[in-house]
Amino acid sequence: MPELPDILVYRDCLTQRLLNTTINSLLIRFPFLLRTFDPPPDAVESHRITDVSTLGKRIVISCDNHISLVIHLMIAGRFRFIDSSAKTGLPSKIELARLRTTAGTLILTEASQKKRASLHILPTASLSTLDPGGLDPLTSTPDQLIAALRTPNRTIKRALTDPHTIRGIGNAYSDEVLHAAKLSPITHTSRLTPDEWSRLAHAIPSTLNLWIARLQSEFAHTFPGPGDITAFRPDFAVHGKFGKPCPVCQTKVQRIVRAENEFNYCPTCQTGGKILADRSLSRLLGDDWPRTPEEWDDFDTPRPSTQP
Repeated sequence: MPELPDILVYRDCLTQRLLNTTINSLLIRFPFLLRTFDPPPDAVESHRITDVSTLGKRIVISCDNHISLVIHLMIAGRFRFIDSSAKTGLPSKIELARLRTTAGTLILTEASQKKRASLHILPTASLSTLDPGGLDPLTSTPDQLIAALRTPNRTIKRALTDPHTIRGIGNAYSDEVLHAAKLSPITHTSRLTPDEWSRLAHAIPSTLNLWIARLQSEFAHTFPGPGDITAFRPDFAVHGKFGKPCPVCQTKVQRIVRAENEFNYCPTCQTGGKILADRSLSRLLGDDWPRTPEEWDDFDTPRPSTQP
């Protein structure tokens, strides 16, 4: 799922291309995408785009008639932009909608069997109805972040990814934040010490700003293409790096798999050398589950064949 750094890149790229252009048409190819019925899609046609903004993990395109398009990409939703001088071609199987403007065509795609992306069309004055209410992690003070995350008592991983608490942080960047703060993802908020809270409150904006700057530099003059907006970046410290060396201590990065999600951590940097139990695999292995990086290396090393 695109998270705050990705969403801000899309916002900036769309602002460069769409601001002050006029919408020619909005074509919705699959009815499930549209989650509202009034105003209708043609309410934005022939109107000028006056603003491109964000609302949590949503992109908001506002028009001069005070109507806004609010797009949530969910997990697999992505944007493509085709300049007006280029041919748009026929719709692909993953295309959900096209917004044709005087500058070019914005295409919304979703490369997944599970169609979760959404489009709301509503009066700009009603945008607050879609606001999850979480704090802005880039502008909030450390004390504000700590106060929001502290209650209710739950794992710090869950607190970070709750959009009602903090805006825009999902599975990927919460892994990176917790690694930077040297905190276990399963530590409960009630157990964090003042020093740990301080490290976390610093790691949240510093990690996000680092990646925002990187991505804004990378896409300063180009629109992100297929595969450019991803939860698995080569320079991430731990997210998506299972089995790879931690960039700080070289210990193999570990993972916990729950349902469709996998989150990653460094046992040396974050858990005091402990391998956290993966629900399915640890139950299967029982007492044989490796509990330290050294035991994991032994467990992960192929055994010599006993076959003649």
